[in-house]
Amino acid sequence: MKFGYTIIYVPEVDASLSFFEKAFGFGRRFFHESGDYGELDTGATTLAFASLALGHMHFPQGFVAAHASAQPLGMEVAFVTADVAQAHANALAVGATEVCAPETKPWGQTVSYVRCPDGTLVELCSPMGV
Repeated sequence: MKFGYTIIYVPEVDASLSFFEKAFGFGRRFFHESGDYGELDTGATTLAFASLALGHMHFPQGFVAAHASAQPLGMEVAFVTADVAQAHANALAVGATEVCAPETKPWGQTVSYVRCPDGTLVELCSPMGV
């Protein structure tokens, strides 16, 4: 078995793809003509976005949409970067909300958290051991 996808259900797939392109520099791998599904080029594991309509189809009993929650959901997407402060500033400049400013953790890693306009919680962190 291998980890294949993380899919985030969002109000506007195209808007989320655009934000992640501008904020974090990922390229768009795929965007379905329906506007209901899209993927970013993030390496071996796919980061994808699906419409809330698809979410409601898949989960007829309902689900908690990240953008509708006053607090971030209890999960995050983490991106490793050599320059956490710059990545953090870039994300804020294009519409993210600061959750925690960059700080060096006791184990030596620099970490920050932002919340994207679609509600997704993103950790920005330096590589371990750097």
